[in-house]
Amino acid sequence: MCLMRQNLNVDTTFMAALLAAVVTAGGWLANHWLSGRAERTRRLYETSLAHVDKQLEELYGPLVFLVQEGRTAWRDFCDTLGREVVFEGPGALTEEEIDLWLFWVDNEFIPRNSAIQILLSSKAHLVVGNSMPDSHLAFIEHHASWRVAHLRWKDKGVAYRWHAKVNWPKQFETEVIETYKELKNRQAELAGHVLRI
Repeated sequence: MCLMRQNLNVDTTFMAALLAAVVTAGGWLANHWLSGRAERTRRLYETSLAHVDKQLEELYGPLVFLVQEGRTAWRDFCDTLGREVVFEGPGALTEEEIDLWLFWVDNEFIPRNSAIQILLSSKAHLVVGNSMPDSHLAFIEHHASWRVAHLRWKDKGVAYRWHAKVNWPKQFETEVIETYKELKNRQAELAGHVLRI
């Protein structure tokens, strides 16, 4: 009987130790799994945040600046010209107004559009979405048609209408500004998630 009690005590002690080991191992595994999951989640947020940071720094931040600067320049030109509509019809501009217009074209409008075009072509991989937005394509068409016609006039004297075949796409600047705001909000949201993990 004493031997049986001893075996029972050993078995109980062994079982208690085994149970404690299983609980400890289970706790360690659960903790390891949860901390690994948290680490994977943190890395996912950090990767997303890094991409949004890059989009803002390399594409949308400079684009917003150029678009806003362009709006200001256009208002300044219209104030200088004394009206908001430039080309109302054939012969709408006097010789003096054409000279003023061409000065602004050469020193303000086409250089800024060229900066936007270079930015879009070199950072197209940072554009939000799966394809180039229609408004961006409209901007490209506006700029390309105007730049080439203007260069032909300057180099070869080939007359043109003094402006692009396609009007400035207002939707382009609207979408750039809205996308910038959305990315700034997303950046703040992702940074908050990274800090909480």
